[in-house]
Amino acid sequence: MDVLRTPDDRFDNLHGYPFEAHYLEIDDLDGGKLRIHYVDEGPREAAPVLLMHGEPTWSYLYRKMIPGLLEAGHRVVAPDLVGFGKSDKPTAKSDYTLARHVAWMHAWLEAVDLRRATFFGQDWGSLIGLTVLTLEPDRFERIVVANGALLDPLHPERMLEAQAASSDPEAFSRWQEFAAAAEQIDVGDVMDAGLAGVTDGGGLELSAAERAAYDAPFPDASYQAGALVFPLLIDPERLGDEGLQLFIDAWRVLEKWEKPLVTAYGKADPILGWFDTVFQTWVPGAKGQPHREFPEGSHFIQEQEATELVEVINATIGTR
Repeated sequence: MDVLRTPDDRFDNLHGYPFEAHYLEIDDLDGGKLRIHYVDEGPREAAPVLLMHGEPTWSYLYRKMIPGLLEAGHRVVAPDLVGFGKSDKPTAKSDYTLARHVAWMHAWLEAVDLRRATFFGQDWGSLIGLTVLTLEPDRFERIVVANGALLDPLHPERMLEAQAASSDPEAFSRWQEFAAAAEQIDVGDVMDAGLAGVTDGGGLELSAAERAAYDAPFPDASYQAGALVFPLLIDPERLGDEGLQLFIDAWRVLEKWEKPLVTAYGKADPILGWFDTVFQTWVPGAKGQPHREFPEGSHFIQEQEATELVEVINATIGTR
């Protein structure tokens, strides 16, 4: 496996991101090593809040939430998925599968040894993160999901029924087509425009400095194999039997999850803004919880509702 590492100077003086870098090496499954970067702020004795990002972002997405969580006294941990942020970047699209992402982050979780944790995931941070969580459920006390999903191959009708509420049910398919045809993604523009115009509206009006920070992990297209292939990884042929089984097993754990699960969704997101009802209906721990909706919230809800999401996390931690 050929791997690139983004030069450190690409991350100098990022707007709103003063956090110390932490690194951990894991096995890359091919006999080598991969270095994973993560933010780790706050008192080590405090119960951790784990924040997981998705596509095509990195832990920079949480820069507005981390200070509020620290003010509440939490330890805050936010890793960069392999292929993103300051983490190592395998160069071939074939290096990336759902099963590998889960294995990489499972190894990272075990090495960091988080316990009594609160999980917060969005987008692919929920698909990967919740799958990892269900492999190690005793490490976690509660779940908060914001504009995230977890596919259940045994019950596709549950997702399809909820998806009928989307304002644009074909939005994700168009995003997949866009990514499949692209040779390079300008991540700052994608974020600013709302998934590169694949969805209607949802632009974030980021500053030039913020757009540059989202572009920082990718000096050129050779670093972007993970970002380009990510939207395609849930296609059945790419998931393979192993990936499908991981999702099946994860849902069987969540169907028995009695600890709190709270959703906080931007409802203007046609790609995932409707998936909150799936969790609310099929996870026992979601029953009776103070779920939140943000009518104008887009896919990258952390950019728009950071203060409110911190409040949701703090309130959820206070329930148990």
